[in-house]
Amino acid sequence: MPSTDRPNVLIIMSDQHSRHFLGCYGNDIVRTPHLDALAARGMRFESAYCPSPLCVPSRMSFMTGRTPSANRVWSNNDVLSSRIPTWAHSLGAAGYGTALIGRMHFVGEDQRHGFEHRPIGEYFQAHLGAPRLGGPLFKKISGGTSGQCRISVEQAGYGRTTYQAFDDMIGEATCRYLEEKAVDSPDRPFAAVAGFVLPHCPFFAPKDLFDHYYERVDMPVPGDDNPDEKPPAIQRFKKLRGIAEPLPIERIRIARAAYYGMCEYFDRVVGLILAKLTETGLERNTLVIYASDHGEAAGEHGCWWKSHYYEGAVGVPLIAALPGVVPEGHVSNAVCNLMDLGPTVIEMAGADPLPAVDGHSLWTLLRNGEDPAWPNETVSELLGGVGDPPSRMVRSGPWKLFDYDDEHPPVLYNLDEDPHELVDLADVAEFASVRDGLLTRLQDGWDPPFVRRTTLERERDMAPIVQWGKVTHPRHPDVLAIPDVEDVTFV
Repeated sequence: MPSTDRPNVLIIMSDQHSRHFLGCYGNDIVRTPHLDALAARGMRFESAYCPSPLCVPSRMSFMTGRTPSANRVWSNNDVLSSRIPTWAHSLGAAGYGTALIGRMHFVGEDQRHGFEHRPIGEYFQAHLGAPRLGGPLFKKISGGTSGQCRISVEQAGYGRTTYQAFDDMIGEATCRYLEEKAVDSPDRPFAAVAGFVLPHCPFFAPKDLFDHYYERVDMPVPGDDNPDEKPPAIQRFKKLRGIAEPLPIERIRIARAAYYGMCEYFDRVVGLILAKLTETGLERNTLVIYASDHGEAAGEHGCWWKSHYYEGAVGVPLIAALPGVVPEGHVSNAVCNLMDLGPTVIEMAGADPLPAVDGHSLWTLLRNGEDPAWPNETVSELLGGVGDPPSRMVRSGPWKLFDYDDEHPPVLYNLDEDPHELVDLADVAEFASVRDGLLTRLQDGWDPPFVRRTTLERERDMAPIVQWGKVTHPRHPDVLAIPDVEDVTFV
């Protein structure tokens, strides 16, 4: 067995899992018994956020503990500099065996960023411009169904996708890794990330799960009864992505039934990993953390996917358990962020802190259930897609404010009194001081013109590198070939 002096670390990270679709977060339709049991054994965070409601910038900030601006990573095409240290570097230097099992969505040649081992990689190309290995990612399904456009909801149903196949492989590889660690390296603790792609769209679930949820699915709360009353920034989000015209109720029902099913399917894979931890005895001395890189709106406010600041997209599930250390069944309302996880595992391991981090260690809070010094404030930021201006959000106590670098005004919500984010208070005189104070904090370290300029320069410089990848087809050992498994039915 590994040494008991320093706990092991296992971080399970999904992609696009809204905390609104977990039983332990109050959803009484979805069946997520394994993640619910993990929450019962540890601590669940009610107000956790992603550094960016978009995959790559959120994940890179999770790794470095820095904001997307500090990383200079705002889009899914940005490359994290290998000169920026990650928590994997810090734990590795402290004697931990570090491993990345599956998905992290690193862009570019460096697919490790401090991870010593990578038992299994992921589908997506490592070299910019290089084609994927194996079969096509999708055959019958349109490529747009994995993105942020109307067809993603219009083409939904049941069946097996390459994403489900990927998660099955990652679950099996994680279990093998744990079996090896149970008998290997007795004096060296491990720190591993098991990275999954579900419940990221396309919205297709196994037929038994789809059928189960189709009969039980609820409609989004709140829905989109008055789309013209939404903040102008949200109206633009919908227009750019082709959902300004509300989707038919039946399409919403089908896509949500599939999303529910995908959440349960992923929970089953997590159950195998948690069972393996128990079987090997590693559970007793392993800090297990579950989180997602961002959420999924799934029709809330008439929105889908991510790339906005409603709670369904920018809020994330966060659960942590360590027997005898993290209090069982505890629910924390502390405002926190995925940027806090790196500093947390570093402090727990007694490793050297990373320089210039923006996150804060949750270790005191995890051990004691509270931390009087906790700042209870965090930020998230986004460049988004074509037509989206740079934007940032700040959450402080019950207040949430987001602002875009254009003509649109800021938006302010009191989440304690208005959890569904229906009443924008930014123009209410009574709350002007709250709005102005949050705007001041939002603007600290935020430079939208710099974001725009830097992004354009990077796109310019990246063009010949992408063209090189398209022509030379460089291979990378951490790229996983796509299996020929797709078998789906549109509903």
